[in-house]
Amino acid sequence: MIIKRLISLCAAAFITVPLIAISPEKPSKDNSLFVNKVDKRMSALMADRVTIRKNLAIKELAAMNAKSLADIEERERLMYPADELYNSCWDDEHVDLTRNNNLDFPDSCEINCSNFTLPINHRFNDKIRITSPFGPRWHRMHYGIDLDIDTGDTIRAAFDGKVRIRKYDRYGYGYYLVVRHPNGLETVYGHLSKFFVHENSIVRSGDAIALGGSTGRSTGSHLHFETRFLGKAINPAEIIDFGTEEPRKEVFVFHNIKIRGRKSNIYTTSKERMVYYRIKSGDSLGRIAHLYGTTISQLCYLNGLRRTSVLRIGQSIRCSTRPSSKTNHHKTTVAKKTQIKSTTLAKTTKKVVTDKTAETNEIIYHKIRTGDSLYEIALHYGTTINKLCELNNIHRNTILKLGKKLRCS
Repeated sequence: MIIKRLISLCAAAFITVPLIAISPEKPSKDNSLFVNKVDKRMSALMADRVTIRKNLAIKELAAMNAKSLADIEERERLMYPADELYNSCWDDEHVDLTRNNNLDFPDSCEINCSNFTLPINHRFNDKIRITSPFGPRWHRMHYGIDLDIDTGDTIRAAFDGKVRIRKYDRYGYGYYLVVRHPNGLETVYGHLSKFFVHENSIVRSGDAIALGGSTGRSTGSHLHFETRFLGKAINPAEIIDFGTEEPRKEVFVFHNIKIRGRKSNIYTTSKERMVYYRIKSGDSLGRIAHLYGTTISQLCYLNGLRRTSVLRIGQSIRCSTRPSSKTNHHKTTVAKKTQIKSTTLAKTTKKVVTDKTAETNEIIYHKIRTGDSLYEIALHYGTTINKLCELNNIHRNTILKLGKKLRCS
């Protein structure tokens, strides 16, 4: 019995000991308050951290979206350059788009030329040499300018754009490229020897696109460079000052010339507004003068022709579209008469001009540009051709050199 009791007591003790160890102690009041404060603080910190990270993520996402949106717009601008202006016309055959395409010619258009790059590289410290200007040449129209280069010189894109034509013309351009730009212009690069780009290639201003040469109808290595707007050729010298090698303005406004109140679809920025007409069968000087609102004598003077000169089909002649040509002609005749009167008075009175009065008289010079003539310069400055010849010791048939300064008063 005693042994049984001892065994039962040991078993009871063995069971009660783990129960006491497992049962937890009741927390005090102070400990529970401390734990609650710590939990609230931790939850607040976690919430702040989540909101900060959320705001940063939103800002980063917005910046990425803005950047991607700008990239998409820039890509679209280069993929479809001036698409609204050209009405989605993308012709990979013809340089002149007016042949088989119905284009809408606006009255005026702004063209941004701020990102222009000279299409040829410098050779040592020489200035850019223009070997042939824009205008009539050899009884046909020269729609660009020729820049002196050596075969193998790098040719660069003048503006950002997309290559529209990459072809070979045996009787004209030789190997040539046409690049359309988002500003509305198209540039043509002729007589190349090697291509670096393909059709539909996107190029940036200053990118190497080809090597210069003398392919096609060429008498020597040079770059034939054209600027066109809606297929119509524009004198590159109106846009680019090849003396300073920079655009004359950052933004140009090209106006559609009106002849007798109608749009001619010829764009220019020059004040003279000189245009060229290609002779067709049945044309005469009288008809052309009537069409452009000028006179036969003025056409003869501008083109070195006579009234009896034979006009050849395809020949380009220079025409003035200035509406006030008659009034200007009247002004020049009046100026001539007043000048004759002043010279006769000066001879009779024999008035001596002092040094002070000579200093007060302003001397005006005119820098010769492409297309200038003595008649236009005299008309512009209100003087006569004889006076210009006297001031500069030249003759009426003297060839005016580009960049030369001519005294006008």
